[in-house]
Amino acid sequence: MRHLLDTRTLDRDTALRILDVAEDMSDTQSREIKKLPTLRGKTVVNLFFEDSTRTRISFEAAAKRLSADVINFAAKGSSVSKGESLKDTAQTLQAMGADAVVIRHPASGAPQTLATSGWISAGVVNAGDGTHEHPTQALLDAFTIRKRRFGAESRGRDLAGVRVVIVGDVLHSRVARSNVWLLSTLGAEVTLVAPPTLVPQNVSLWPARVLYDLDQALAEEPDAVMMLRIQLERMNAAYFPTEREYSRRWGLDARRAAALRGDSIVMHPGPMNRGLEISSEAADSPRSTVLEQVTNGVSVRMAVLYLLLAGERDDERGGDL
Repeated sequence: MRHLLDTRTLDRDTALRILDVAEDMSDTQSREIKKLPTLRGKTVVNLFFEDSTRTRISFEAAAKRLSADVINFAAKGSSVSKGESLKDTAQTLQAMGADAVVIRHPASGAPQTLATSGWISAGVVNAGDGTHEHPTQALLDAFTIRKRRFGAESRGRDLAGVRVVIVGDVLHSRVARSNVWLLSTLGAEVTLVAPPTLVPQNVSLWPARVLYDLDQALAEEPDAVMMLRIQLERMNAAYFPTEREYSRRWGLDARRAAALRGDSIVMHPGPMNRGLEISSEAADSPRSTVLEQVTNGVSVRMAVLYLLLAGERDDERGGDL
């Protein structure tokens, strides 16, 4: 695996390979000593042009647990804020000897540009670009669904027949986009639920169906309900009348959560707007996987970095990645 830029072009076998390696990584994290020597001598750069706490810390923890050296590069306070271009930044990282660059950028397509420009020889991981994609979030979500559904029997399993409902601000959500493509590749049936104003224009091209009524979608007894954060910072228009009205029609409140099938799970990529898209009762219930998703994120990102940087040695021995 040379780069991880999106899930739309990720094939089923590669996705399952990442999830299965993440299972191995997860097993190591229950040991007293969690650190592995796998990436000793490698340098991973976290290149974040947007604020992030969860994703950056998760990638940092993943790299350090594989014994890689980590450089955190925040655009604020750096030369980027003085006008340095992505090309100049990339060439600086190349000169530093970066082996992998984890990039989050407000412009959709920036990781693709970095990976294909020839400015840098490092492997590139997309940690979120604009409203385009966030592939490792989708991978950790799929990992979490698979783990809850199959437990110790997860390895090698896809998500055929699993019904997932994704609810909320689909228009601005790179998490929704990455999940739709990955979950459908793994065989899941995906339903999007949102106000008409928060549904993308090209959604007819996605492998998912669209509903506008949350209660109708929940009546079909999905296996997983994924609530999306309302991204008020990306909204420059009135996409719904009031927050109270949104919560009433599309929020997962205590009543809706209690009516879910017994083994259905509730997911959220975080950070949560409690009381808006999800109630505290739903977020803190036993069916909630919010904290598991954070834990699983480290294992999945360990798997991605391993396949990016150590997988090349497997290639030389005839491996498929």
